[in-house]
Amino acid sequence: MKAAFVVVEGLEGAGKSTVINAIENFFTMLGHSVIRTREPGGTPMAEAIRDCVKQTWKDETVTQETELLLMYAARSQLVHNIILPALANNIFVIGDRHDLSSVAYQGGGRQVPLENLQLLKRLTLGDFTPDLTLYLDIEPSVGLARAKGRGELDRIELSGLAFFERARETYLEQLALLENAATINAGNSIEQVQKDVLRALHNWYNAASSTTNTTASHANNRTVKHTARGDE
Repeated sequence: MKAAFVVVEGLEGAGKSTVINAIENFFTMLGHSVIRTREPGGTPMAEAIRDCVKQTWKDETVTQETELLLMYAARSQLVHNIILPALANNIFVIGDRHDLSSVAYQGGGRQVPLENLQLLKRLTLGDFTPDLTLYLDIEPSVGLARAKGRGELDRIELSGLAFFERARETYLEQLALLENAATINAGNSIEQVQKDVLRALHNWYNAASSTTNTTASHANNRTVKHTARGDE
């Protein structure tokens, strides 16, 4: 099976880090090379952008437009410098967030028009999309309580409950439009969440492997028939 880009999405406190560890172990046990990425971030420039986005600016307001542009600038750096080269070298990539986060947070949460996000996506990513999206669904109030338990909240985490409720609603709306996506109840115990994630991952992997094998078989058959005609 060729390398794939698997993304874990979710609100703050959904438990993405723990799930990503399980996914990495899944691919490693199958003998695949794996790297992990995070957004925003993942390259020196993208990490600098992450710092700009996350921190609270005492004497300056970060506009919605600035936040949106910074997110896509960081994403462009990550995709073109890390993710695409890895996939080309048959290395599986596990992403802690991707474009759907901007649709949910900047689109739903900040209420930036969707057409503006679509324009930036086409400009920076073209038609590049994840092979599988795993969304960890959690009530915003529960997720924020978990996030507060980790320590001081960053600028985005301080956006308020209504912001995250809109983000969650947008996540669910967009996920309903995706083919290769699974929604996991992140309100369950971490053990149950991992089981549900691995079940969804296993089902997707088997289906993707089957498709790859079928395509290769058809290609081989066409080659054999072409050779036979040439011999005649």
